[in-house]
Formats: sequence, C-alpha cells, structure tokens
Amino acid sequence: MDLKQSIRLHLTRRRLFGLASQGIGVAALASLLGPTRLLATALPADATKTGGLPGLPHFAPKAKRVICLFQYGGPSQFETFDYKPKLKGLHGTQLPASVRQGPPLAGAVDPKSSEDYKVTAPFVKFQQAGQSGAWISELMPHTAKIVDDIAIIRSLHTEAVAHEPANTYFQTGFLVPGRPSMGAWVTYGLGSENENLPAFIEMVSKAYSDAANNLTARYWTAAFMPSKYQGVLFRAAADPVAYLSNPPGVSAPIQRGILDDLSKLNRGSYEAYGDPEIETRIAQYEMAFRMQASVPELTDVSKEPDSVFELYGPEARKPGTYAAQCLMARRLVERGVRFIQLHHKGWDHHGDLPVGIKLECQGVDQPSAALVQDLKQRGLLEDTLVIWIGEFGRTVYSQGALTADNYGRDHHGQCFTAWMAGGGIKPGITYGETDDFSFNVAKDPVSVHDLQATILHCLGIEHTRLTYKFQGRYFRLTDTSGEVVKGVLI
Repeated sequence: MDLKQSIRLHLTRRRLFGLASQGIGVAALASLLGPTRLLATALPADATKTGGLPGLPHFAPKAKRVICLFQYGGPSQFETFDYKPKLKGLHGTQLPASVRQGPPLAGAVDPKSSEDYKVTAPFVKFQQAGQSGAWISELMPHTAKIVDDIAIIRSLHTEAVAHEPANTYFQTGFLVPGRPSMGAWVTYGLGSENENLPAFIEMVSKAYSDAANNLTARYWTAAFMPSKYQGVLFRAAADPVAYLSNPPGVSAPIQRGILDDLSKLNRGSYEAYGDPEIETRIAQYEMAFRMQASVPELTDVSKEPDSVFELYGPEARKPGTYAAQCLMARRLVERGVRFIQLHHKGWDHHGDLPVGIKLECQGVDQPSAALVQDLKQRGLLEDTLVIWIGEFGRTVYSQGALTADNYGRDHHGQCFTAWMAGGGIKPGITYGETDDFSFNVAKDPVSVHDLQATILHCLGIEHTRLTYKFQGRYFRLTDTSGEVVKGVLI
C-alpha cells in the first residue's frame, strides 16, 4: 500500500469531521482536494521551472534586476536633496497657516499648539553639481559627483507617517502586513537568472548614529505566495545564511545522501497531498546544498583589488557595514540575482539631527555613489535599476526645542525625495517640485504606487497584469492604483 492510499484509508468521513471541529479541517480537506480545488492558487500551471511566468516580461525591459538601497527611518529632504533657500530668512518663525491647510498633520508627535511650528532652516549648505546643475547638500559630496547619472525625484508622497506601515506600504503596496513584498512580486513574475543563489536577497546594515528602528521579515516576505519567492536574509556573520555549514562530522557526500532521502520522502508526501509547498521545500533543500559552494565564493572579497575598496570607502572591508553591503550588492548583480535589497537603519532624527544626519550621510554617501560608478564601469548599470529611498520625509518645522546648534524633525509623508539610476531611468534630471517649505508637492506628484508601477515598467512588466489569485481575489503590488512616471524614463 502506498502513502497516498494509506492516508485516504485513515481519513474517514467521521475522522474528517472530527478534525474540522479541532480547527484543522481545512488542512485535511486540502490533502484530499489538492491545491487546484482551493481558493488560493499557489502557482499557475504554466509557470516555468525558474519561477517566472510565461509571457513575461510583457515588453522589452530596460532593466533585468533591481538594487533597492532603503534608508529606513525617513531621511530629511532638507539636509540632502531638496534645496529651500528661502527658509534661511524664515528660520525660527511660525509656519504659515496657509501652508498647513489640507490633510491634517499626523507626525509621530503632534505639536502641542499652533505656536510649535517653528520653521527650521537646514544647517548645511547646498551647491549645484554636474552638467545638470542639480542642487545637492554638502553632506553628499560623492553623490554630487554622480548627479548626471541619476534622476532625483522630489515629489514623492505616501499615505503613512509611522515607520512600520510606511515601510510596509513601500514594500508591499499596502499599509497592513500580509501581502507579498516587491522582491517577491518581481521574482514571481520573472524568475531567477542563477540556479545557485536565491533570486531575492535581503541585507541589513548597521546605523552610524543612535537613531535606529526595528526591522521584521515582513519587509521581504512572500506572504500568501509560495515561500520560494521570499527574500533570503544575508547576515554579516561567518555563515551569511543561517545553517549554511554542515555540522561537524557531516561531509558533503553524507549531506547529499541525506538530501536524496529527504527528497524521496517529500516526493511521496507531494503525491499524497498535492501541496505545492512540498515541492518548494524540495527545491529549497537543493538550493541550500548548492549555496554551500556558491555563497563562500560570493562572500570571499579577498580577490577584489584595492582600487575597489578605495572606491567604496574605508569601511568596505568591514562585514555588516553599508559600504561592505553595497560592494556585496554589486557581486550579487554579477551573479544574476534578480532583486537585492539593503535596509540601512538610522535616519529617524526626532532630535540631534545635525549630528545624526551628518553621521548617516558620511556612512552611506560614498558607498551609494560607488555602487553606481562600479556598475557603470563594468557595463552593468544599463540593465540594473538602482533606487535610493526612505519611507517618508521630515517636517519643515522643528520637533522639540530649536536652538542655535540643535533641532529635530518629525515624520512627514506629504513630500519626500529619492533618486534612481540605471535600467531605463533618464539620467541627470530632477523630477517634481515641492513648495517653498517642502511641505506639499507643487508639481508632478509621485505616489508610492506610481513608483512601484515605474519599477515594474523598467523590468518590462505592466503592473496591472502582474496578479496573483488568493482567496478568490486577484492581488497585485500596486493594489488598485498606480501610473508609470514617464517623465523619469528614457
């Protein structure tokens, strides 16, 4: 008697109702009906072996892969990329009520009264850079050198003003956790270019200032998609991936034999239950085995020339730093990883902003610019999309006491700044404008869904056509809105 027959003999009608009363009837029913009868469609029947969908990309893509440099905490646009010269003459005055008209303010801390909106001019100087003449903060001298290779978007806006929902919104297109992340959507649609590494890799770097925020796996989750599309977290440790090394006494041949036996058992379970997650488990075991050889080669940077470390900066040799992770992102791109995301914490400057943001900019400015330069000189920037972005911006008014040398800024979702480079993005432009207080978008607004639609467009994906059926509904990354921002495209 095979496993499938045995299960069906033991799962009688009375037993099925008994299991249902204990809350696991759906699981039992799934084992009988198979995934095609359930409300959740785990994977289209015509999906390719790499996980990509047939017919994708929908049109010729400009980008084959994405690197997202996510600055978690909300970088202040005032001290980085959104030059507001009129603020100097208004420093310490009250923000005009006419500017505050519109959506109610909803920062992390609401001002106690209308007298608490003291306009705060940035402590830094700005200068024009490159042939484009874009205004860049003195805190970003290396980014100023690549300004003709990037597109600066100053008119982003978001619906969220707290870190968790704002990050979740950018990653998944929805404010509430429980939907697939952007990396999962991309790998679901396009699959992988490398059989020996995950298609979606997540990295986290350390903050340079005391401002820090918690990160959770929901930012690189596959949610209700098969777990094969979930991001794999690379750590700054001896084993970048947990349990990568074999236990003492377990050789590669022994490990191979164990996996072969596990595969046989899992195949039997799949034939009995028809659960696609079992096939995913088999594939993940095999991927892990191949990664035992590919990951050590990937993370061994000893053969990189000194010129590369000089390009990325003095911390490029220190595992876990932003510089080291940016270098790793380039190495991952060379090996065909589809979606790479680097979360860098430390931008949440409610107080001590002049000290904190200076530290963060010193840590990320050179490596970010170096990544663009490195990709360009290797011929990889043309088909690699690089994004530098946070979850929202900061307020023009000071949070807490405004002194001669210290201040803070609260969360602000009505406008913030990001930059993009490579993979179909028009270089050397500044797109969108904010008002004189960088409080509201004045021209060419770009929503989170618009940005997501544009990212997918660069990859050759029509965002309204990349869907996944779950519980009877077709979901998509951009939910029910989103327009491609054609003004930033080549």
